[in-house]
Amino acid sequence: MTYCLAIQLDEGLVFCSDSRTNAGADRVSTYSKLHRFCIEGDRSLYLMTSGNLATSQAVVAHIQRDLEQNADFNISNASYVAEVADYVGEVSAQAQAKYTNVGGPNAEGFDASATFILGGQIKDTPSELFLVYPEGNHITASEQHPYLQIGETKYGKPILDRIIAHDTSADTAMRCAILSIDSTMRSNATVGPPLECLFYRKDSLLPYENYCKLEESHPYLIEIRQGWDRSIRSAVERLPSLSAALEGGE
Repeated sequence: MTYCLAIQLDEGLVFCSDSRTNAGADRVSTYSKLHRFCIEGDRSLYLMTSGNLATSQAVVAHIQRDLEQNADFNISNASYVAEVADYVGEVSAQAQAKYTNVGGPNAEGFDASATFILGGQIKDTPSELFLVYPEGNHITASEQHPYLQIGETKYGKPILDRIIAHDTSADTAMRCAILSIDSTMRSNATVGPPLECLFYRKDSLLPYENYCKLEESHPYLIEIRQGWDRSIRSAVERLPSLSAALEGGE
């Protein structure tokens, strides 16, 4: 399992993901789920992955190969981010079909599906976010809900619903993203560090800026986790007591 999220802001795009792909009794595996495809001054594109690891890796490898071999269509000659989203969906569907059709005694229960979040900007077009489904189709972030999630989404959603809006500052949005993933890690062992965090500033078209990786022992991750725990406890203690309502008979 995994958890990745991206937020579309007036300032730009926030990306945050965990790195855990397996959390068995005797083994924990981690792989990066945030992939960057950038041509400085022309386009900055970021892809986050969830689902079957073999499918995800096959899709990323296919994108890189098409770029290196200058295929008829590749991410360097797309005119819009939406075209890249269509392309990712097509490549993903092909990879899933290949793995699903392998056969074998457990083929019927085998799940090769993968889901992606694609975000970024191509020169002279707006920055955008897309969620690409296993079927290959996609949706974009909305005005009312300017964020997209893939993987284990339920535990980290409440803070996003309460705080995130288009005009939220990048710094606040990044803190919310980290807390969203930390809340998920607290409730689900299949989501875990290191966390990868990236902010793409709108119209910058720079390949590598505002990126960090937070290991389990990173001082900032420890500080924000402990601060959030204290704040929640304090907020609950300050809430009105239910006894007044019970005494009033309502």
